[in-house]
Amino acid sequence: MRTIAALLTVYNRKEKTLACLRELFAQNIPDNYILNVYLTDDGCTDGTPEAIAIEFPSVHIIKGDGSLFWNRGMYAAWSAAEKKDYDFFLWLNDDTFLFEDCIIKLLEESNNYDDKSIIIGATLDSDKQKITYSGWNGHHMLRDLTGERKVDHFNGNIVLIPREVYEKIGKNDPYYRHALGDFDYGLRATKAGINSIVYRQALGICDEHETIPKWKNSNLPLIQRWKALYSVGGNGANPNEFFYYQHRHRGIATACLTYLSNHLHVLFPKFWK
Repeated sequence: MRTIAALLTVYNRKEKTLACLRELFAQNIPDNYILNVYLTDDGCTDGTPEAIAIEFPSVHIIKGDGSLFWNRGMYAAWSAAEKKDYDFFLWLNDDTFLFEDCIIKLLEESNNYDDKSIIIGATLDSDKQKITYSGWNGHHMLRDLTGERKVDHFNGNIVLIPREVYEKIGKNDPYYRHALGDFDYGLRATKAGINSIVYRQALGICDEHETIPKWKNSNLPLIQRWKALYSVGGNGANPNEFFYYQHRHRGIATACLTYLSNHLHVLFPKFWK
């Protein structure tokens, strides 16, 4: 019997979270597989964990205090799951809704690569008109899924990680609080010689989030932009965390330039696209 641990972290999106879990538990799972779910409740106040416990009593709920956010919440869920010997770990965002047979397709693709590669599921918007989250090469998101689908990092909405990958590079880095943990994990895998492959079709629905970061928004006063830059949910631009990320993957010179440019964005947002 082979095993899959699905990992999620949630905060005050009860209806979306329940819808996400309904799609997850409705998935067709091969007869020789077992799916368990580990979910971090990062201090929800809207009744999310209580509703989950009623509708999905098999879900393992890890309690957070509201300070974990996405990346550290995923780290907490993974830390709970790794106590058992799982064959696969499945990252899933709670605002992502899986298409039918998503997990079967992920497993089949993983088998094509001898269960030694990371398999990513791209997502579409609600109108199914465009890809919203996927894999990335450099600064370019992969939107054409008919050609080469190998990427060097990825969004963490739907990601299947086989045990052999986990044994080589471990979990996501808890240094990051909210964003960047998924990109960082992909780049760490690439450096370790592990392939990351986007499945040849989109595997779920997830609408894009805010496209203009508050810290770049010239319509907001400087104090709000400055606070947004250093906020946990600052669209991945928290200068200290982003410096750490750039230093790790692109060197000290790039890290310093990025640190400077982030602050210039805040001070002079009209001069930037």
